[in-house]
Amino acid sequence: MNLRKNFRYSLIQTYYLTIRALKNDLSDTLVKDIMTRVLISVDPSTTVYQIAKMMEEGRLGAIIVKEDNLPKGIITDRDFAIKIAVNKYPLDTPVHKVASYPLQTINSNESVLVAADLMSTKKIRKLVVIDDGKVVGIITSTDIVNQLAKMKNTI
Repeated sequence: MNLRKNFRYSLIQTYYLTIRALKNDLSDTLVKDIMTRVLISVDPSTTVYQIAKMMEEGRLGAIIVKEDNLPKGIITDRDFAIKIAVNKYPLDTPVHKVASYPLQTINSNESVLVAADLMSTKKIRKLVVIDDGKVVGIITSTDIVNQLAKMKNTI
C-alpha cells in the first residue's frame, strides 16, 4: 500500500513540477519570439469576397482593417462562419460591417503567458502585436499551443 501511495505522490509531484516549468518557460518567452510577422491590411470598404480571396491566397487567418491608415479592427476566418455565413451577408458586403472592433493588441515585449491570459479573458484567438505604436505582427492561440508543444519536448 505504501508503494502505491509513494508512486501516486511521485506522479503528482512530477505533474506540478512540469506545470511550473512550462509556466516559467511561457513567462520567459516573449510575444515577439513566436508571433507571425506577415500581415495584410485593408480599407474598410474592401468586400468580404476580396478578403476571402486574400486569406486563401496568402494562407492567412486574419486581416487588419485600417481606417485613415490606422489599424482599427480585424476580420478573421472565424468571422466568416460566425458573422457572414450565419447572417447570410452577400459577398459584396464591405468588411467594416463584419470586422471586430476595437482591435485587441499586445506589446511585442510582453510574455506569451500574458498573451494567453488576455486571449482567455477576452475570449479571442488572435492578438495584433504592437511595437512603438505600430503593428508588427500577430500572435494566435495556435502559436502559443505550438510553443507549449516545443517546450514540453524539452522538459
